[in-house]
Amino acid sequence: MVYSVNDNPGLIKVLSFLKTHNTEYLSGQDLSDVLKISRVAVWKHIKKIKELGYEVESIQKQGYRLVSNTELLLPWEITEGLETKKIGKEVYYFDSTRSTQDQAMKMSSNIKNDGTVVIAQKQTGGKGRDGRKWVSPEGGIWLSVILRPEFDISVATLFPIASSLALAYAMEKCFKIRPELKWPNDVTLKGKKVAGILVDASLESNKIENIVLGVGINFDIDVKQIEKELKGTPNFYGVTTLKKLKKSVTPVYFVQVFLLELEKIFEMLNSEQIKKITKEWTKRSSTIGKNVELVTREGKITGKALRIDNDGALVISDKKNTRVLAGDIVHLK
Repeated sequence: MVYSVNDNPGLIKVLSFLKTHNTEYLSGQDLSDVLKISRVAVWKHIKKIKELGYEVESIQKQGYRLVSNTELLLPWEITEGLETKKIGKEVYYFDSTRSTQDQAMKMSSNIKNDGTVVIAQKQTGGKGRDGRKWVSPEGGIWLSVILRPEFDISVATLFPIASSLALAYAMEKCFKIRPELKWPNDVTLKGKKVAGILVDASLESNKIENIVLGVGINFDIDVKQIEKELKGTPNFYGVTTLKKLKKSVTPVYFVQVFLLELEKIFEMLNSEQIKKITKEWTKRSSTIGKNVELVTREGKITGKALRIDNDGALVISDKKNTRVLAGDIVHLK
């Protein structure tokens, strides 16, 4: 099933009324009268609300009362209280899809979809960098964001790094932790991957038409299941989950915080505040200062990671200072 705010006005009206009157029972007739819909429609909406993970108590001759909220990343939950100016004002939720990135790419050419977010409860064909498999079971946060940047094409390669910084900011604010950033765009906790970034861009006449940012976050996943599927694959270095932190942060709230941090970072890129982004990323980097081995299309490079340049390229001290824009990296002991 696919859900968006605009496609479910009746359900959202019933749910909103239950939320604002959650200390009392509302009869089907009350809801019918106030919302000007039939009692059958009320019953159907209540049934669907329960199916979506909300706990609704029903008592004969008294009515319905909302007991607890859902943990699903439903569009109306994300947009309610969202503080962004543009990102996330339109959200599409899939209970299952092959890839949110594929869905968002199909929508990206329409200028009206600037800032639109596509979220899935699970992905059956999630993608990582370079076409790798991204295991995406229920419990994770799998989303893509469509953006139309104002920044120059030369800055596009910094965007994945900037996005991973926004993700780190969100984790710091919600969980009071200090995640590390592994070049080019992994977010780690104690050396294990907790989130990753993927970017697809559409170019026209040497100008960025749109960017689709794919984000995978191991929010509340079965680590052993993921490790079983990925162990032995190239560049696998372990996974972890945010839920291990045992903080009472809901996935909806975390997504809202991340989208706000992403919008701030995006505005910084648009206003060419590049140095601030690279400085803040470097503060959190687990790569800078380490001896590393990089596998690129041109071959292997081994040396010390010195810094990132304004375009996000990693500068390696080998026989000379080599700049690398893309590649698989291993931190050497």
